[in-house]
Amino acid sequence: MLTTKRLVLISLFIAQAAALSIVERFISIPVAIPGIKLGLANVITLLAILMLGWKDALLIVILRCSLAAMVGGNPIGFLFSICGGLLSTVVMAVLWQKFGKHVSIINISLLGAVAHNTGQLFVAALIIQDFRVYVYLPVLLVSALVTGYIVGVVTLRCHQQVGTVLACPSPQKHSHENHTKTFSPSSNASPTGTNDRDL
Repeated sequence: MLTTKRLVLISLFIAQAAALSIVERFISIPVAIPGIKLGLANVITLLAILMLGWKDALLIVILRCSLAAMVGGNPIGFLFSICGGLLSTVVMAVLWQKFGKHVSIINISLLGAVAHNTGQLFVAALIIQDFRVYVYLPVLLVSALVTGYIVGVVTLRCHQQVGTVLACPSPQKHSHENHTKTFSPSSNASPTGTNDRDL
């Protein structure tokens, strides 16, 4: 059910993921293969899977890639981003739903990063029509393990913090509950502290 709280959370995740994708373009990693990124937007994707479910996570990935492409992207970059993002989201969602009790969030992130790089490499092979590009797969797998671990740790901390905030009752609600408990109509004590039986 699409409640107001859920809609606000989805909107925030889309905005944050798109912003991270745009910022990440200006962060260059000194490696032999160009195009390797930290995958910071995957933090939002994994959080969406944990908190909202796979359907909303896929929606967030699609809109994030579309917004990032409109703000200075290009069609080729969009293909790389959307294919890698969708494949990693599906892999992480399946792992969380089927094996969430046995697989940690960090391990899910690691496998999601591997799927992301594999999907992008597949797109590159299709574009240049040469599957020999897979000779770069070992390097991409190593980078996926590094970036996936970082994303997993950040996601784990964020999930713990967000869960704590969402579980914390508002001051007004807490005050109202205390008031109801103290001056319950079924209580023998009156608001003045005098026992009705003593009157």
